[in-house]
Amino acid sequence: MVQVTELGYIGIEVSNPEEWKTFATEVVGLELADDGEPDRWYLRMDYWHHRIVMHRGAGDDLAYLGFRVAGGEEFREIQRQLADAGIEFRLGTDEEAAERHVLEVMKLTDPGGNPVEIFHGPEVQPGKPFHPGRRMHGRFKTAGGGLGHCIIRQHDVNAAYRFYTALGMRGGIEYRMRMGQRIVEPVFMHCNERDHTVAFGIGAGGPRLNHIMVEVENFDDIGLTHEIVSERNIPIIIGLGKHSNDQMYSFYFRNPSGWAIEYGWGGRPATHQSEYYVKDMYRQKLPGNLEPKR
Repeated sequence: MVQVTELGYIGIEVSNPEEWKTFATEVVGLELADDGEPDRWYLRMDYWHHRIVMHRGAGDDLAYLGFRVAGGEEFREIQRQLADAGIEFRLGTDEEAAERHVLEVMKLTDPGGNPVEIFHGPEVQPGKPFHPGRRMHGRFKTAGGGLGHCIIRQHDVNAAYRFYTALGMRGGIEYRMRMGQRIVEPVFMHCNERDHTVAFGIGAGGPRLNHIMVEVENFDDIGLTHEIVSERNIPIIIGLGKHSNDQMYSFYFRNPSGWAIEYGWGGRPATHQSEYYVKDMYRQKLPGNLEPKR
C-alpha cells in the first residue's frame, strides 16, 4: 500500500497578515519569504521553499493540508488507491502545482471538510540556508518527520479514520481523557517517525484547525520561546509539560488567528503497538484552572 510520507506544508488563511508576520518570525522563529505575491506570504523552517503559506483572507483558519508521497510512481499509485476506496479527488493543473512549488499535486477533501492536497517533488533550495526570524539555539526538526503535526476538526471520527488509512496512515486512540463531564478519545495517525502527523476526535465544533506543532532540535529553544511568549503577554493555552503518547516536552500558545501553536522538543518515534493514557506525564498548572484543550 502506498502511503503519504509526511505533512509537507500547510496553508492558512489570515485576516491580519502584518501581525502574523511579526508573530511567525519574532515569536516562533520562522523565516519569512516574500515572492512578491500580494495575497500570500511563505514561512520557511528548513531548505524547502516553504512549509507554511499565509493567504490573506477572513477565515483565520486552515486553508489546506499538503501530504507528500515519495515520487511520481507513488503519486500515480495513490490515485488508484483513492479510487478503490471511493474517495473523490481532482488532479491539479501545471499552474496549480507551480503555485505550490511542487512537481504534481492532487486535491481532495476529508470527511470533516478539511481541504487536503497530495503532492510529490517539493522545491528545495540548498543554496538558501534557513535563516530564523530571530535568534535560536538550534533549528527546527523536520528531516524524517516533516513539518510537524496538527489536530483538525472532524464530525465523524470513523469516517476520518477510514480516509486517512486510505492515505496509508496508521494509528488509533492514544488517550482516554476526562474533559469536564465527558470522556474524550482522540485518534492519532502517523505515517513516519513522528508519533502522529494528524489527529482528530476532540470535538466537532470550533475552527478546522486546533493547533499546529513545530519541533525544535535544541531544548533551550523551548525556554527561550516561552520567555518571549511571556514577555509579550501572548496567552499560554497549555503550560509546559510532557505528553504521554509522543513524550514531547512542549507548551501551547495562541496565535493571531486564535488557534494554537504547540512548541515542542524531544518527541519519541511512533510505536507500532497500540496503548492509551489517561493524562499527560506532567503539566504546568496555569492560573485560573484553565481546562486543557487538545
